[in-house]
Amino acid sequence: MRDNKTKSFHFSRLFSHAFKDIIPVVQSSDSAETREFLNKIAELLVDYVNIQNDRKEKILDFHHPEDMKKLLTLDIPEDAVTLQQLVKDCAMTLKYQVKTGHPHFFNQLSCGLDVVSMAGEWLTATANTNMFTYEIAPVFILMENVVLSKMRKIIGWDGGDSILAPGGSISNLYAFLAARHKMFPDYKEHGARALPGELVMFTSDQCHYSVKSCAAVCGLGTDNCVMVPSDEHGRLIPTELERLILERKARGQIPFFVNATAGTTVLGAFDPINAVADICEKYKCWFHVDAAWGGGLLLSKKYRHPRFTGIERCDSITWNPHKLMGALLQCSTIHFKEDGLLISCNQMSAEYLFMTDKLYDISYDTGDKVIQCGRHNDVFKLWLQWRSKGTEGFSKHMDHLMELAEYEVKRIKQQSDKFYLIMEPECVNVSFWYIPKRLRGVPHDAKKEQELGKICPIIKSRMMQSGTLMVGYQPDDRRPNFFRSIISSVAVAEADVDFMLNEIDRLGQDL
Repeated sequence: MRDNKTKSFHFSRLFSHAFKDIIPVVQSSDSAETREFLNKIAELLVDYVNIQNDRKEKILDFHHPEDMKKLLTLDIPEDAVTLQQLVKDCAMTLKYQVKTGHPHFFNQLSCGLDVVSMAGEWLTATANTNMFTYEIAPVFILMENVVLSKMRKIIGWDGGDSILAPGGSISNLYAFLAARHKMFPDYKEHGARALPGELVMFTSDQCHYSVKSCAAVCGLGTDNCVMVPSDEHGRLIPTELERLILERKARGQIPFFVNATAGTTVLGAFDPINAVADICEKYKCWFHVDAAWGGGLLLSKKYRHPRFTGIERCDSITWNPHKLMGALLQCSTIHFKEDGLLISCNQMSAEYLFMTDKLYDISYDTGDKVIQCGRHNDVFKLWLQWRSKGTEGFSKHMDHLMELAEYEVKRIKQQSDKFYLIMEPECVNVSFWYIPKRLRGVPHDAKKEQELGKICPIIKSRMMQSGTLMVGYQPDDRRPNFFRSIISSVAVAEADVDFMLNEIDRLGQDL
């Protein structure tokens, strides 16, 4: 795979063998073809891990969709291909895949490749079990209880309940459903006619779109998801929240749910938790914190406060270990201060799955607590990773990422002729503009910002075409396009931060 060439494998047995020659089709406890096939796949994957961490390698070999189709053989054949061809198919797939674990990939909130977590995912796939009952996932169910209990203690709760969900968006949905059930338990059976009026929810204008999606999915309508103004740093303004609650109450609506974000997607801002908690208590609203992105900093002794001061006051919190903590996708958790809400809200008592007369303690069955039936095992890779680091190691991991972001800020300030820092970051999101030569020395105003915004997509396209770097860009409601680098990979070092800034400068020399 090096130098954009698919690795050449030597096959002793696989040249003409097909699926019919391997377990489980072959009734053998030690099929030589099975062993060789899996060994070749493992060799391919280990080689990819090494390549992904080689700074001399490209992050991607970019091709437009129509050109990519010509490079790949994607058709589904009528007749089976050989095992040798399957290995080649896997190699070709990785050849054109973006290397999100590369130290020069700063593009996404979820990046990097934790090898221990990856090993856990391999085991999980091999075990291939559902997480809905203790009956079929006894070890994994017990692991889930231990890990989630540990996370609740870190939040600051003694009891409560939690579940792993397929992503932060669904975790936020679980919080919404539990909040409505807590306040209006008859809604589960009777629907909207159980409500005494029109419900309304509140969230910052910088929140993740999934919060607003809850209003659409659950029947409130997006008009009843009130966007609360944020300050120049992207943090929800508490006085505006209270004003809007009172405004909606005056209309006869029922404020019931408030979301605060701990680490916004773009700016990495943390809403003021204690101030929002005070307002929620005053107006009897459910207080949810979406810490999908910033939740990892709960583990940091150095950076937890003031970002999470007062977090124990919330009613629910979303926390995604697959982001800052570096667990493999996907690994998202939702936690509740009050025990019993998940089962009360979501239980459907399907007797063909969740019988009450089993030979073990059925309180360990999780399937009736969730809106899914099939649920992927997302806990083992996190459990294994956590054991490999220890809580203290995770704390140092979080500190390392934040210190790298601080280093990037320092280097941007040292090159203020080339880069413009938009704001001091609260998380590992560093927002900045690149200043091309023709705009250096020009006073910074709205007109200049418009020009800087036009530069971002040009440089990003050059990054992808060269394959040397990936950094995201986007606009917000206050400014045009700007770069937002993310440092959430433990592979990143200070030299990689320097490379990023130098490479952006190189790619923008003629702009």
